[in-house]
Amino acid sequence: MSTYPLRGAAERLLFIDLLKAVGAQLIVLHHLAFYGPMSDWTHRLAPDLVSWFSQDARMAVQIFLVVAGFLAARSMAPGAVPRNTPFMAQLGQRYVRTALPYIAALVVAMLCTELARRWMAHDSVSPPPGLWQFLSHALLLHTLLDMDSLSAGVWYVAIDFQLYALLLAVLWLSRRLPASSAWAMAFTALLVAASLFHFNTDSDWDSWALYFSGAYGLGALAYWTTHDDEAWRNGRWLMGALVAMALMALTIDFRERIALALMVCLALACAQRQGWLFTWPRSRVVAYLSRISYAVFLLNFSVALVVNAWFTRYGSHDSVTQTGGVLLAWLACNVAGALFYRWVEQPLGRLKLRRKPAAVLPLGSQKV
Repeated sequence: MSTYPLRGAAERLLFIDLLKAVGAQLIVLHHLAFYGPMSDWTHRLAPDLVSWFSQDARMAVQIFLVVAGFLAARSMAPGAVPRNTPFMAQLGQRYVRTALPYIAALVVAMLCTELARRWMAHDSVSPPPGLWQFLSHALLLHTLLDMDSLSAGVWYVAIDFQLYALLLAVLWLSRRLPASSAWAMAFTALLVAASLFHFNTDSDWDSWALYFSGAYGLGALAYWTTHDDEAWRNGRWLMGALVAMALMALTIDFRERIALALMVCLALACAQRQGWLFTWPRSRVVAYLSRISYAVFLLNFSVALVVNAWFTRYGSHDSVTQTGGVLLAWLACNVAGALFYRWVEQPLGRLKLRRKPAAVLPLGSQKV
């Protein structure tokens, strides 16, 4: 069966919109269940549900790792042919695109933490940051320097940047070799294997891209092997080998996060082959939740912290009231994300577009 025609880079990928929208909401609910005193009260009403969100919903990050790899491959090497763009210029562009809204969100996080400190004393309220702590976050070095986090989940922003830089280095090296597309896929497959069989089995590596490059590389290879009929004819053996390799790694050391990453990889490959990557689901709500997903990710902990603090100080200490606070915090996280997207992320994106319009990445290549 023929694939759906390859579309322009700017066209929305509706199935990826769905993955991002669902994944972002799961991360918000995970943070609400894991941090803050309100969830302790909610646990009395729905212990199994709160426990699942607290412990298992965080695996939604695997969705974003695979999707980020898929979109990075589509942007940097469409048709598996690396773009001839200077390495540092492309890496710097990625940093600016990622870091400008992220740094703005860090400032919001610090302000929200100080506000929450006035209303409650709790482990989720971090101490005031020093200058170096803030700079290490702004430079995306905080995970490597083992700095205390200014907000939950911001480790992912640093890891995503590392992963992008690693894939960019692979493509830069591949461009200098004959049959560059074949080398790009081969090097990426080697990174996937190294991660699945070694680095991802050792939590001491979880501050480095190599720990996560299995999921990210699966996403990149899912795009390269399925983007058109010729790619599938030449690359389906590679996809089969990747599935076999992942299953072998899971047999040796079963990890739910890797099993989920493999399922997302196969779903993206199937969606691109069958064409519904571009056509399903057609929902304005899903599309909008996808657009604001990065903003929601950046702000959700800060907003939830303030709501937790207010309900701790002024709300009745009973399960019904505090559960209402959890639901209110969930709504507030999305409203704050929508406002941040409209008034911060979009204007910063337009400033960047005016400077280097030819190198824009597809919408949604960022994470949660």
